[in-house]
Amino acid sequence: MIGSALLAFGLVLGTASQLRLPGVPLGAGEICLVLWLGLASLQVLTGSRVRNPRALLWLGTFWVCFALILSIGACLALLRPEVTDPSTILHDTFAYLLVAAISCLVAATMKSDGTLRQTQWFLIAFWNIGLVLQLGLGWQFIRISSVDPWYWDRFRGWSENPNQLALYCAVLTPLSLHLVLTAKGFGRLAAVFSFLATFFVGRLTKSDTYLVAMSVSTPLFIVLRLRNWLTSPEHRLSLRFAAAAFVAIAIVPLSLSLAPYAAATADDVEGLAASMLKDRGGEASKATANLRVQLWQDALYIGLESGSLGLGPGPHLEKPTGVTDKGIPLPLEAHNTLLDVFTQGGLLGVTAVVSLFAGTFLLLLRAKHDALAILIVALAIFSISHFILRHPTVWFALALSLVMGSGRPPPLRARIGT
Repeated sequence: MIGSALLAFGLVLGTASQLRLPGVPLGAGEICLVLWLGLASLQVLTGSRVRNPRALLWLGTFWVCFALILSIGACLALLRPEVTDPSTILHDTFAYLLVAAISCLVAATMKSDGTLRQTQWFLIAFWNIGLVLQLGLGWQFIRISSVDPWYWDRFRGWSENPNQLALYCAVLTPLSLHLVLTAKGFGRLAAVFSFLATFFVGRLTKSDTYLVAMSVSTPLFIVLRLRNWLTSPEHRLSLRFAAAAFVAIAIVPLSLSLAPYAAATADDVEGLAASMLKDRGGEASKATANLRVQLWQDALYIGLESGSLGLGPGPHLEKPTGVTDKGIPLPLEAHNTLLDVFTQGGLLGVTAVVSLFAGTFLLLLRAKHDALAILIVALAIFSISHFILRHPTVWFALALSLVMGSGRPPPLRARIGT
């Protein structure tokens, strides 16, 4: 129980960038994660067997291949020192080592119906407490001198920027929904509160990517749940009732997800596009989009210039021509997971990442874990405009999904109930 609480606490505090002491590279979240890694490693050394060998095989294979791919790129980077920063290379290297150890040890030490389930509940509990505290900061019921919970009109809580908080909301929204579907009694009520509160905070961040992720995930979740109702043997006799009840329940989250679009008419394309942007006129989002497109083009060029082998860990982009701010440190990232991986590990790195995400999604579809399946979809959408591979919570979610998806399904007789 101590290990589960320590891991969950570290994951939640991973968003608390503003709570770090000045000049200290590690925050309380990273310290908790390192302590958990020590406990989990000790458990592996003294334990009798690996808890989830199939999930560990998936993750271990990915990380071994990814490490070799990045090593090849790092050798090529020695020939291009002008866009190579040793500090950022070390930062990415240690970040990859941390998330690789977390994901592999989660798969190796946690049973799906034991400590892993317990960790999910600790994560939801700490997350709910954290959300309440951050909302209290936002509405000035609580004051911390070192924390500014607003970035202009966008809510960031105790995170460094709103997009970081939005990414965690993109993970915790479907994870809370997964517990809603699998819990009973008071636990289900706590999960429902977590789901609604996380969705609310995600919208407060005014993240375009979070809005798109939820808008795509909501109808997909409805389709997947309807598929399960249609194919489940025990519900065939009450199919009409089940379909009607599910549609009635689905109206609420669907309405919440599509609410930002209600003000725009169907034939007003410009109004519809503006309603999706975080500022009323859409100018800030348009400027951000233009900058990111230029970064994406530069990333594609650098990746191709390296022979599609990449240049190893770290960012490798020079300052775009349209940027005049001299305070922006070089080199830059593309803010797109696949393109950043393309600059680091080339085509082989992109193939490894896509294979891991696609394989995990297919496993979850087979196991009928619908909420976790849309979690993977939400992460895939977030990866379009953010680099997500350094966040421990992302890899905890992937490890959890692989453990749940790679578990052996019950035999047909057990599913039918005979």
